[in-house]
Amino acid sequence: MILVVGGGNAALCAAIAAREAGAEVRLIEKAPPAERGGNSFFTAGAFRFAHAGLDDLRRDILTDLSDAEAAAIEIEPYPPDRFFDDVARLSEDLSDPDLLEALVHRSRPTIAWMRGQGVRFIPMLARQAFKLGERHRFWGGLSVEAVGGGPGLIEALYERAEKLGVDVQYGMKVSRLEVDDQGAIQGVTVRSAAGFATVPCEAVILACGGFEANPEWRTRYLGPGWELARVRGTRHNTGDGIRTALEIGAQPYGHWSGCHAVAWDLNAPPFGDRRVGDLFQKHSYPLGLIVNLHGERFVDEGADFRNYTYAKYGREILRQPRRAAFQLFDQKVVPLLREEYRIRQMTKAEAPTVRELATRLEIDADGLERTVAAYNAAVQPGEFNPAILDGKRTRGVTPPKSNWALPLDTPPFVGFAVTCGITFTFGGLRVNTRGQVLDTEDLPIPGLYAAGELVGGLFYHNYPGGAGLTSGAVFGRTAGASAAADMGLRPSQ
Repeated sequence: MILVVGGGNAALCAAIAAREAGAEVRLIEKAPPAERGGNSFFTAGAFRFAHAGLDDLRRDILTDLSDAEAAAIEIEPYPPDRFFDDVARLSEDLSDPDLLEALVHRSRPTIAWMRGQGVRFIPMLARQAFKLGERHRFWGGLSVEAVGGGPGLIEALYERAEKLGVDVQYGMKVSRLEVDDQGAIQGVTVRSAAGFATVPCEAVILACGGFEANPEWRTRYLGPGWELARVRGTRHNTGDGIRTALEIGAQPYGHWSGCHAVAWDLNAPPFGDRRVGDLFQKHSYPLGLIVNLHGERFVDEGADFRNYTYAKYGREILRQPRRAAFQLFDQKVVPLLREEYRIRQMTKAEAPTVRELATRLEIDADGLERTVAAYNAAVQPGEFNPAILDGKRTRGVTPPKSNWALPLDTPPFVGFAVTCGITFTFGGLRVNTRGQVLDTEDLPIPGLYAAGELVGGLFYHNYPGGAGLTSGAVFGRTAGASAAADMGLRPSQ
């Protein structure tokens, strides 16, 4: 039997792939049924993968798209070398090249495989496209989401896993990996409401997330102050899989002091809210300004497409006074703001003047007026185009705004208060391209595989949006097929 630990996208892809190959599969989920799905549930369901453009996508992924719908959108090709370069560039060329190559080149086949498992996909019109003329232009290399977002993705994968005969058990936390005298996996000790029990198995696939919900580990590895960050997703990702693997000699790998962290509503709860999902995020900041309590800017809001900056700007917010920042917009861009700026559960103020907006948001009014005046004076001429890197920039202010620089001058002005929301941690276990967990001598631990957030070595410092779910699916599918093949079933990829 293959035992899959975890209940999100990576775990379910692993379980489905192993079951397809003929293995007996049991999936144990730490959460109760009402909280299943891991961090995947809290996502928008976006997948970044290599493809050759809209016609290619319609072939076997966007199969529900009509001719009329296709005529109204523009999705440029996203070739493998661009995907590779995006991850490598944002990770400062630290990504493991073999893992990254596997991620990139298995990405499209994996998404097509998921479509064959019953996961439906649609274009991300609301979040990744701007309407220019009569067509919706997609930007930033990301264009496809699962129907129903994260919740829809999870439901589709559970439905498929259960239909295939995967045995799913809830409320079971992995406590220890059991090995024989040769160091091979022979079982897992789990803890449930009934106490501790050992489950024999021939292989284990760890796909139970990073340590983002563990404040002690966050402080230990990410640094002081990280225990105060909000957690965007599940409260159950506390590093259990990583810990149990390290205890039997697995190799720690990747950026242990790095994480994916974003702008998150200042008054959001400590962990993700399943009713609100990912809508506490505030990701239209390239269209406006970001300031701290002193009214001072501290990042280049237009450094790149949102997809390539949002995962690192949460860390910058955490460094600000009281871990707070404020996104400011005027009426020129308010119609372009994403859907999360229109929900009821948000910290927002509106005012006819910049000074009054500062007062309502409890920002230093003099400081904000100085900042806005200096910024407005620094805006250079040029054509504003939110669907491209338009080069419309500032000159003479620090930090600069490199694209989409419009004066903040059309009242009423609106402001949204945000803090740091952590999504997932980058450090984890070392795996090879078959999904096998390696020990500290770079040898596979017999019977142990891993996928998802707890795989280290892919992302450092930053990451391109949508790559996380794709990584989970790619290495989940790989680990499931490899585990089944190593049991003498069908060959792995």
